Amino acid sequence: MRVRLRFVVDAYKNQLGFKRNRGECIGGHPVHPPVVIHGNNRYPGGKSRHCASELILSCAHKPFCSPGVREKLSEFYHEPRISRPGSASAIICVQYCVAESLRLLADALVGPNPGKLSERCEVPTFAREDACEWMRCPDQDLPQLLGRAQALRSQFKPGMITYSRKVFIPLTNLCRDYCGYCIFRRDPGQPGAHTMTPEEVLAVARAGERLGCTEALFSLGDKPEMLFPEMRETLRKLGYNSTLHYLEAMCELVLRETSLLPHPNPGLMSAEWISRLSAVSPSMGLMLETTNDTLLAPGAAHDNAPDKLPSKRLRTIEEAGKQGVPFTTGILVGIGETVEDRVNSLLAIRELHERYGHIQEVIIQNFRAKPGIPMQASPEPGRNLMLRTLAVARLLMPGMNIQAPPNLSDPDYEELLDGGINDWGGVSPLTPDFINPERPWPHLKELEERTRRKGFQLRQRLPVYPEFLPRLRSARELLLAKLKASADPGGLARQAA
Repeated sequence: MRVRLRFVVDAYKNQLGFKRNRGECIGGHPVHPPVVIHGNNRYPGGKSRHCASELILSCAHKPFCSPGVREKLSEFYHEPRISRPGSASAIICVQYCVAESLRLLADALVGPNPGKLSERCEVPTFAREDACEWMRCPDQDLPQLLGRAQALRSQFKPGMITYSRKVFIPLTNLCRDYCGYCIFRRDPGQPGAHTMTPEEVLAVARAGERLGCTEALFSLGDKPEMLFPEMRETLRKLGYNSTLHYLEAMCELVLRETSLLPHPNPGLMSAEWISRLSAVSPSMGLMLETTNDTLLAPGAAHDNAPDKLPSKRLRTIEEAGKQGVPFTTGILVGIGETVEDRVNSLLAIRELHERYGHIQEVIIQNFRAKPGIPMQASPEPGRNLMLRTLAVARLLMPGMNIQAPPNLSDPDYEELLDGGINDWGGVSPLTPDFINPERPWPHLKELEERTRRKGFQLRQRLPVYPEFLPRLRSARELLLAKLKASADPGGLARQAA
């Protein structure tokens, strides 16, 4: 008997969900936070649609609390009756301790043996408190956590790890934000300050095209013209009113003149700019980084970085969801956040995806100290901390693409696969990682070999994931034509990994 988690519905959503899918209530009672579990029959759980008898644990009048949950629940499932071996569905209706209730239900269905539970049942922990506890788990419990994450990845996308072969186009490194961990940004006149010309953009894109790249990753500072008159003058000479206008034109240039697909990361965007950029790129991105706004305090990571206010970044990600734009986001680990902050940030991402279904991947990126940055003496997150974060991300988001950059965990980056990731992100055979220039990309043959030794096939994808391609059916004719030419029948890149 295998028990598979299907979905968790928050209390305020439950009546809408049951009215739409399974009736307004169960046994005459409204449902509190329902957790629907179903077995091998793969039918949606619930009163009206399943192939087996139900086990209903309902507490409509007296919500359970943590201390007595086991004794209370045992009254309901002491002798569950399953009409068909190997197939069952069940609904738990409890006010608190959803995760513990899941574990107890699994015991009821497959027999009590907590030590072997993770080997026989995929029962992720969704409660915030449990996620925080797993983030802090001792090293001796780490294999159990990683095992759960790996099992969920196997259910989601078994046997395959993807990556995007890209060129990195740093359109401008002028930026009005002064993040404590960033070595990319420059002020006008600083050594290395540069805004690329259209000729430079096209030259890099064409060189990448010859090497089999399919993504043009545009990275740039956030609205530098709002702070620097020099940038305003540069844009005037180029013939554009703003950095976003220039970015839009360069995305269209690459789209028209090469086979590469643009993926812009321009920082905060209005609804209008999300719409305009989505016309010339199949996907785009903005790192949430963290939900902790105290990191904007003097001396913290986001001191003097007005565009890093979490509420503004969440607003941009949400607006992309309203427009149905495939979107990449993620968190930074090790910039002064707490365990609770990491979990809160992952939950904020998950909530937006549950609402709009548009987040195509979640990046878990570790901070690396560099000489010359304000945070050069700050500690870097260790390997086990990263593995815990990756695994908890997988438990919280079992059906989402999760990636970690291999170059930031060299020389043993393949160990990140133990945390349940299914993607390496963008890797370039041509351009450096301009955000972390001291960390070169792994050679693609080496990446393929290390991935193979961990038991996976490495496959090249497009900047937009295969399952998000249907969202682009109404895209502009040019973008649709480029996508059709770039994608294989399964939605991955036509080029071999």
